[in-house]
Amino acid sequence: MKSENLGNKIQFRIRHTMLPVSDLDRTIDFYSRLLGMDLMRLRELAHERVAYIGYGSEDDGPAFEMIQTGKAGERAKMLDWAGHFALHVSDLAKLCETLRAEGVTFVRQLEGRPGSRDLVAWIKDPDGYTIELTERHTLTGPPVKRGNLR
Repeated sequence: MKSENLGNKIQFRIRHTMLPVSDLDRTIDFYSRLLGMDLMRLRELAHERVAYIGYGSEDDGPAFEMIQTGKAGERAKMLDWAGHFALHVSDLAKLCETLRAEGVTFVRQLEGRPGSRDLVAWIKDPDGYTIELTERHTLTGPPVKRGNLR
């Protein structure tokens, strides 16, 4: 996949756009059955359900990150970062140094993801939108399910 880079050789690509949803099963059905998207990854946590939906693998292209909080049909209060988008960055530590020097606001400082070498940081753009910055070393692999799930 083609990515963009700056003169300092840090590579970028769009990773995902996060959208809050009220019924994750309904959302997966809509995007897969009617729009032919793949279920790339599914995470079931105690407080939320998360699906990554798109075409092919997350390793090859961007995804929609759909998050359901609460029970199906109701929408619990979302955290401040709801509605964010994520960028894959090849050297996140170097980028964070540059962003700090430029006075960019960090929502969450650079940190590792538990159990992996992946790194993440969260910043605000000039209009207050949250951007997730990730340096991933863990591959997601092929989609969980291809296209039409029915």
